[in-house]
Amino acid sequence: MNIIFMGTPDFSVPILQALAAQHQVLAVYCQPPRPAGRGKADRPSAVQLAAEALGLSVRYPVSLKSADAQAEFAALGADIAVVVAYGLILPQAVLDAPRMGCVNIHASLLPRWRGAAPIHRAIMAGDLETGICIMQMEAGLDTGPVLARAALPIGASETTAELHDRLSVLGADMIVQILPRLPLPAQPQPDAGVSYAAKIDKSEARVNWACSAVEIVRQINGLSPFPGAWVEIGGERVKLLRAAVATGQGGAGQDGVGQGGVGQNNAGAHLGGFVIACGLGAVQILEVQREGKRRGSAAEYLRGASLPDRVT
Repeated sequence: MNIIFMGTPDFSVPILQALAAQHQVLAVYCQPPRPAGRGKADRPSAVQLAAEALGLSVRYPVSLKSADAQAEFAALGADIAVVVAYGLILPQAVLDAPRMGCVNIHASLLPRWRGAAPIHRAIMAGDLETGICIMQMEAGLDTGPVLARAALPIGASETTAELHDRLSVLGADMIVQILPRLPLPAQPQPDAGVSYAAKIDKSEARVNWACSAVEIVRQINGLSPFPGAWVEIGGERVKLLRAAVATGQGGAGQDGVGQGGVGQNNAGAHLGGFVIACGLGAVQILEVQREGKRRGSAAEYLRGASLPDRVT
């Protein structure tokens, strides 16, 4: 098939590569390069870099609202457009331009978690499963009828990064399987069970130790690696990148909660990490990242730093 691909972040790359291996990709649309890094130089998106490596034509309009941009899109004469985390609203003229319209690969079991951050929100909410839905796009936000869906269980200590990668591979497998079978019957999304995955705000990242262990573990794993849940330890901001619920109880934010007891002034290693009491239960910290350092195990952190009586 003659395809237009529209996507921007890492999640979209395996899907682009799978499509390019089996179909004619007429053009790749992605977000423009953005300032990044210490020098704030413009950095191309992951999809732009992957498309250029494949020798594909790349376009990154700031908007698709103009008549010129829409005419340029339509002139490609595509059979279908495949959209994966593109980042721009598609006007109706764009949705209608390809012969078979536009399909979206969305990382949730719709209608749950429509919107910008479905993987983060699924973990943070404690969902037991998520998945991929491929839907026929329409003007509403992720409201289109579903052409195919597949579910994946969410691991008890799985992070957003790990689930992200599994879902990306699943999306790639699904799209190459269904394209030759189109058109497929589309299943309208039910009205019940709709929820929205709002974009992650950095204000959500600081850990509040008055919350329960279950809530804090979901926050830590759901925000890993970006933006990364964080705390202050000895005046230093430290990101917590993997955690599990531990046995123990103590004053919220106190360290050294051992298996089956509390040692409030004894910051000890436990199963390769350290344990912090919270409002209900305790949290075992497994991976951390100090400011300006690479991520590493909590055991490594303990070899180079000491824990105070209380983490804030």
